[in-house]
Amino acid sequence: MNMKPVLSLFLLAWPFLVACEILGDGSSAGEGELKISFDSSLTEDTRASMEIPDTNDFLLHVEDADGKVIYDGPYGEAPDAVMVKAGSYNVRALSAEFSKPIFSAPQFGDEQCVVVESDNSAHVRLMCSQMNSGIRLKVDSGFLTSCPGASLVLKSKEGSLPYSYSEKRIAYFLPGNVSLVMSEGGTDKSLMTRWLEPGEILTLGVKVSSGQAGSSSETSGRKDISVSVDTSRVWVEDIYVIGEGTEKGESPENAMGITQAIASVGENDVWICGYVVGGDLSLSSASFDEPFSSRTNILLGPKQVTTRRSSCLAVQLPTGSVRDNLNLVDNPGLLGSRIRLKGDVVASYYGLVGVKNVSDYVVE
Repeated sequence: MNMKPVLSLFLLAWPFLVACEILGDGSSAGEGELKISFDSSLTEDTRASMEIPDTNDFLLHVEDADGKVIYDGPYGEAPDAVMVKAGSYNVRALSAEFSKPIFSAPQFGDEQCVVVESDNSAHVRLMCSQMNSGIRLKVDSGFLTSCPGASLVLKSKEGSLPYSYSEKRIAYFLPGNVSLVMSEGGTDKSLMTRWLEPGEILTLGVKVSSGQAGSSSETSGRKDISVSVDTSRVWVEDIYVIGEGTEKGESPENAMGITQAIASVGENDVWICGYVVGGDLSLSSASFDEPFSSRTNILLGPKQVTTRRSSCLAVQLPTGSVRDNLNLVDNPGLLGSRIRLKGDVVASYYGLVGVKNVSDYVVE
């Protein structure tokens, strides 16, 4: 995913850059190259089942030691490499902003500090771990019968979420103390408080019990309310490759990313997702700019701004509607578009891992 910095490209693709301060005029000293990418060597390691977002949609924020913003926008629109002044930089990538409790909102990302030395290259390889925490309740049917007028609320210092008895979703919080509170007859009673680590997901069982030894129970009136941690349902979301799990490619919705597709030679009839970044392939070259002359092939890259040939998939366009609608000669507006296509991953097509026998596609 490396790319030599080109002034005109950066001014177009990285609108938040201040050219005189970041790119310089070519004569200033004390500059180095900063590269940012997601680590593609990691594998998914989780017992959770959830939709993992595409890293291209992550919010990337880069600032220098003085707090000056270098870039603030989608990761997929950021250049792969940029010349910056020598110094330290904070790099943060988040799947979404998260500041208060909300259902079904896992936040993934990473934050790193990197030092760029003069005349050297610094490469930030971002991991992708879950950054917030979650709780899911399993309310026993006996609780509903014994406490018909009670309601349950999950609270943290950032806010609270009412948790209905029929709720199935995970409630997400910033890491820290989260309390389970029962409201009944105008009185609030804290049933349990637990410190949640980043990535920790708890399933809590709530029921009316006899208060046996070993349970975490609190008494409200004549009722013993027991809250227990279901240890078989506790997990920590560790490291993810976003959009590139181990069983991808079965449908457009779980299409392989470019990195996984390159590592999946021999797979047939699989869905692959990437950006149309070029075409006009030969055994040693490709074109990344208009106008294009070949209707038989296109290049798919992991990002809209990818111009490194070796980071791409070479796609053969078969005759028919696929070629008619995806070739860049007749459809120049497709350049930079994200598409999903179904085909066979082959070891070599114009010297690159390629896709042949494309039978279906979706243009986003």
